[in-house]
Amino acid sequence: MLAMGGPAQAYELYADDDSHLNADVLAVYGMFNSRKNYDGRPGGSTWREGFIQYGLSGDQSLFGSGTAYGAFSLVSSATWGDGDAGGNSDGSERTTTVEDAYLGWRSAELFPALGSDGVDLSFGRQVVKLGSGFLLNDDGPNLGKGPADGHLNRGGAYYLAARHAFDRTLVLRLGGQQGLHGSLLWLKSDNRAQAQTELAAGTLDYTGKAGTLGLTWIHGIDVVDQWANPAQKQREGMNIYSLRGSGDAGIDNADFAFEYAWQDKREGPQKAWYTEAGYTFADAPWSPKVSYRYSRYSQGWDSLFNGFSSGYGTWFQGEVAANYAGPFNSNTRVHHLALKAKPLENLTLGALYFDFRTLHRRSSLLLDARELDLYAEWAVSEHLIISPLLGLYQPDNSAEGGGNQYGSKATNIYSQLTVAMPF
Repeated sequence: MLAMGGPAQAYELYADDDSHLNADVLAVYGMFNSRKNYDGRPGGSTWREGFIQYGLSGDQSLFGSGTAYGAFSLVSSATWGDGDAGGNSDGSERTTTVEDAYLGWRSAELFPALGSDGVDLSFGRQVVKLGSGFLLNDDGPNLGKGPADGHLNRGGAYYLAARHAFDRTLVLRLGGQQGLHGSLLWLKSDNRAQAQTELAAGTLDYTGKAGTLGLTWIHGIDVVDQWANPAQKQREGMNIYSLRGSGDAGIDNADFAFEYAWQDKREGPQKAWYTEAGYTFADAPWSPKVSYRYSRYSQGWDSLFNGFSSGYGTWFQGEVAANYAGPFNSNTRVHHLALKAKPLENLTLGALYFDFRTLHRRSSLLLDARELDLYAEWAVSEHLIISPLLGLYQPDNSAEGGGNQYGSKATNIYSQLTVAMPF
């Protein structure tokens, strides 16, 4: 399942001391059922999604002048059946497009003061992520033909998120991964659901033994008005600032993270933040890990380009809530408790609990709810990963009572089975 959030796996076609060429292939298939819908349709939905990403990547030593690298890939995706429970797809989506197409250069040992590969410059179509992905993770979402009479369609696989890469990017990273390091970047989305946003950003981080402390700045340059909703139109000229941190703070088996971000917008400032702590009982049977996170998003917060960054619950909080029902990281506070364990080296079992509450209640849907997700991740082999999930979503309000679950406010039973096949 975790392979769905990362690049395709590599099969080595050629390698020597100075060059490498890989074939990258990742196939993912999922089956989904939701007893309730969240787009006005009565009853529930059953659907299937799949995609195959396939291409080449490699690098070439420039004999004392650093290393050149690059990748090119295509992705073919589809949705079948009723379409998803949020009405984002209708089951008829089928598309093949370019996913990765980028070139880059790393400095190797050319600049000793900056460390090994202390300069990394890349451009083209690629995924760009800042920090934990709280603000900028990838170019999602992957809407289908459901919204806007199909004008936002990216070709299916809405939940599996077949497409992640930004259309045009220029990224400069300085200082490697330790000590003081940072980045400058420019990117432009081709995603109509993101109003084809163009932005610039910079980061400044310090990474030591206890973890990383960092600053992020993002500046909105432009959006395409034809596709922008009123909130997205405010991205033009908007500045976002954040302070973030992550690491173990010197405590074995612990991990901590936080981010506090604010947006300067024409209609007034907005804020979002989270704090998280976890601990792994490494000496106990199955090495269980417990973690808690509190997150809060103001009424007009623009969730920008966050996404599935490091497993279930980041930054799509709740498999039903984040993908179909809401809240969608705006005008809400969320308590999140997670437990996972490893009964076998290749098997992880997990449980995720979420409690959602709408903050400003007079001018929005009432999306107070609780959700429990139970899942497994089973690495059957190097080339087969299976992940079943059961979700129980209990809203306080039906659509008739100010929410958006149609039919009743009874607990929705949601199930999915995803299979990832990296080669």
